[in-house]
Amino acid sequence: MEKKDILESLKQVRDGKKRKFSQSVDLIVNLKDIDLKKNDQQVDFFAQLPHAEGSGIAICALVGPELKDNATANVDTVIEVDDFPKYTKDKKLAKALAEKHQFFIAQANIMPQVATAFGRVLGPKGKMPNPKAGGVVPPKADLAPLVARLKKTRRVSAKTAPVVHTLVGTESLSDEDLAENILNMYKQVLSHLPNEEANVKSAFVKLTMGKPVKVR
Repeated sequence: MEKKDILESLKQVRDGKKRKFSQSVDLIVNLKDIDLKKNDQQVDFFAQLPHAEGSGIAICALVGPELKDNATANVDTVIEVDDFPKYTKDKKLAKALAEKHQFFIAQANIMPQVATAFGRVLGPKGKMPNPKAGGVVPPKADLAPLVARLKKTRRVSAKTAPVVHTLVGTESLSDEDLAENILNMYKQVLSHLPNEEANVKSAFVKLTMGKPVKVR
């Protein structure tokens, strides 16, 4: 995959019908000749992108009173531990929260309560607060640098189907920044495949409401 090809594909992607909101830009990589039943051939990692994705990433913090003020200043949604029981009782409410946010941060000393209230919904979606992404924090943590990093982070996974489908930005980013994000993400995907480019069948970019445009 070459940057010039990505830039040409982005021009085609942007030629579609204009929407009243800033659409997400996705990279889709179809895989081949891998056996997902083997753990060492599954894809599951956190990728860092060069350019922040802006409105494409929403973050929720699950906190106790010690972290409430800092979380309120830095994330999109704050859920206090005293409010956890209503999410335990109402699975639809928990599901709505999971759909709205890409990342969840949790205060370390209340992780048992987080698991009880949200584990059954966030777990299957791969959205439980994850220490590997820095998502489990001390009670007095400053969330500002973590949030800045998470805005550039994507969890990339292909564990049940041979396809990687991941957000790489929004329309608000320039083509140059989007191209750098896409190329960077593609290279990171390759590095997690047993035979790198030989395991790639095809790759596409698309907008939320648009048709996929082939880039490889």
